[in-house]
Amino acid sequence: MTEVIDKAFAAALYADGDEGLDTGASLLAAAPEADAELWRRGEELVRRAWERGWQPADVIRMVGRAQDDIAHGTDRAHQTQLAAELITTETRRYGDTLPPRWQAQLAELIPQSTPRTDRFSQATTTLALYRLLLRLPAIEPVGPAPGTPLHAPPPPGHEEPRILTRIRALLAKAEATGFPEEAEALTAKAQELMARHTIDEALLASRTHAKDTPGACRIGVDAPYETAKAILLDAVATANRCRAVWNEAYGFSTVVGFEPDLEVVELLHTSLLVQGTAAMTKAEAGQRAGGRKRTKTFRQAFLLAYANRLGARLAAAAEDVTVESPDAGELLPVLAARDVAVTSHTERMFPETSTTRVRGATDHEGWTHGTAAANKAHITPAQRHLP
Repeated sequence: MTEVIDKAFAAALYADGDEGLDTGASLLAAAPEADAELWRRGEELVRRAWERGWQPADVIRMVGRAQDDIAHGTDRAHQTQLAAELITTETRRYGDTLPPRWQAQLAELIPQSTPRTDRFSQATTTLALYRLLLRLPAIEPVGPAPGTPLHAPPPPGHEEPRILTRIRALLAKAEATGFPEEAEALTAKAQELMARHTIDEALLASRTHAKDTPGACRIGVDAPYETAKAILLDAVATANRCRAVWNEAYGFSTVVGFEPDLEVVELLHTSLLVQGTAAMTKAEAGQRAGGRKRTKTFRQAFLLAYANRLGARLAAAAEDVTVESPDAGELLPVLAARDVAVTSHTERMFPETSTTRVRGATDHEGWTHGTAAANKAHITPAQRHLP
């Protein structure tokens, strides 16, 4: 049993090229008695991914991005489901000791039954997934690996602050409504609550002398137009006193900041991206109605302009909220100290980073419509016009 798996792995996982997948799959297809050990090996590979800094959402994202194995005939949907099942069963061994972000990611993994295929196809998909897991490199960890004792484990029944639940509900309504005025009002209220939440948490940590330190999270930046989406995320992160480092090869940005600010960045970025995509689709429909056929350059320019303009608006809004706070005298040095802590933590995590030159937008109509959409995205409680 073990010998069969070792031979299959040697052919499919450790050899170059795709030819070994057929050899390994043939060996496994003829040995149903090896299925239990094969599954155990898969859980071990998942565990090694955790030790190298990966998290459940990261692994699922990498499976979805894999292109080479699709050409060999493996089923991406089946491979994703297999990964979800492995992750779900492997993480059960940690009980309730997983950090909240892990619990949230696992809650989104809902393994579903996939149509049964012949043993050869099943083995091919399994080996392709195992090969991907085996070859995942070490990346910057954004939290402890499963099984590591937590310094401050969440109490039983721990839930997110009620204010974040309200913010989620407001943004969800803003994204769903078909009335721009209503969306603006809902987003404005959500932004007001976000700013209040961030300031309250910073002052509380300072007044109680809490030993609060920056953390990090990863946010997926999916194709197409990932450059513009990464720029938007960077703008949202910077406005909320976080730092974002984009990893283009793996399709995610690592955002560094204090936990309340990270939560705000995730919520606001997701909502603004949804709003921007909806506005882009509407503007594009108008262009097509006017006889325009090319849309790729329009979309690229639209999203770049949208991210660029929102960056300016978010920065101005963040400054206004801070200056107008009744505790501004106490707040400013507190925020300055937190900025220094975030910058230092980012530099420790990423001692070597590079600056990427963004390809300029070449579509005037796309840039104009994107800027207009950013101006309409209501992100501050007080309506202000930037010159």
